[in-house]
Amino acid sequence: MRSLFLTCFLCLSAVAVFAQDRGTITGTVSDPAGAVVASVSVEAKNQETGLAYQGATTSTGNYTIVQLPVGVYEISAAVPGFKKYIRQGVTVEVAQTLRIDIALEVGGATESITVQADAPLLRTESGDISHQVTVQVMDDLPILGIGAGQAGSAAIRNPYAVTQMIPGTMWQANAQVRVNGAPNNTQSFRIEGQDASNTGTPGVPAQTQPSVDAIQEMAIQTSNYAPEYGQVGGGMFNVTMKSGTNQLHGSAYENFVNEVFNAGEPFYTGNAAGNPRPRNRRNDYGFTVGGPVWIPKIYNGKNRTFFFFNFEQYREKVAINNQEETVPTVAYRWAISPERWALKSAPTPSAGRFSRTKYTIPPRIRPSADKSSGIRLRTIRFRR
Repeated sequence: MRSLFLTCFLCLSAVAVFAQDRGTITGTVSDPAGAVVASVSVEAKNQETGLAYQGATTSTGNYTIVQLPVGVYEISAAVPGFKKYIRQGVTVEVAQTLRIDIALEVGGATESITVQADAPLLRTESGDISHQVTVQVMDDLPILGIGAGQAGSAAIRNPYAVTQMIPGTMWQANAQVRVNGAPNNTQSFRIEGQDASNTGTPGVPAQTQPSVDAIQEMAIQTSNYAPEYGQVGGGMFNVTMKSGTNQLHGSAYENFVNEVFNAGEPFYTGNAAGNPRPRNRRNDYGFTVGGPVWIPKIYNGKNRTFFFFNFEQYREKVAINNQEETVPTVAYRWAISPERWALKSAPTPSAGRFSRTKYTIPPRIRPSADKSSGIRLRTIRFRR
């Protein structure tokens, strides 16, 4: 009994977790007189993958289609005695609930009404304040720097740099995040619905951050979270990763820094170049590929099964110090202080001559014998 209870609990938890990065479409179906229409079949079809999600109106004329992956959809409704309703270009974003009301017109089943939904839709089904950012926006704006100074301790491009675009936020790479005046580092990161928060120590969040080019969309909710987002103080970062589609597609990229693009060091002498540039080379490169799973003569995954793969690597070469330096003398290497070479006593005029004093290097500071160095220890005599 305990095992059954645990299994049910894990299944329900998994459903709740994976629901957090999906979207929902809801609405009401009505006839030309404004009366609601029950038992209407409503379909949401992803225009990139061809996957269709079914729904139907209740006795009150309302329908809800849940668990929709991020993407662009075509909404259709069909019922005998009315024209088929088609609405294209409906964009579903992360953790968003859209309201699409359908108004049917009297006509034959072979006729259809097509509506193109290019304009953004007004959000009326939730009170949270959310900001959606796509990977295209990240690439177009100069916010994805590379190197420890711009991207954090891992130096690789940091997708959470989009926080700088959100009003009322403060962001320091892999160190601090503050949203709407909430305490530092009380945000929550969700990747594909799973908790990826790891903000206890500066530098640690980089261990769970996703690759930028593998992200489909990121939603940053700053206030009025839904009850499903518990344990969130300042900011809910909801990340949805890319997926394969019916078309094979991919990309390759490299973001780099090189000293040839930097200004030289002025007033620097002693170098043949005259105006040298310290070595500073960073390379952040990778590729993506995705499409339908296809095994010749065995399986065709079009409209059913897809794959997506991303690889990213960061490398950096820097010159720690390009200044000219001196090297220790033999006496310094033997740890002999200058005082040991001083005269034992200053000569007096009455003496008329210098005395002879013998100095020997104390055993505690004698280096080990090294024949390769060609140095032999011997008694040193000074004449005075």
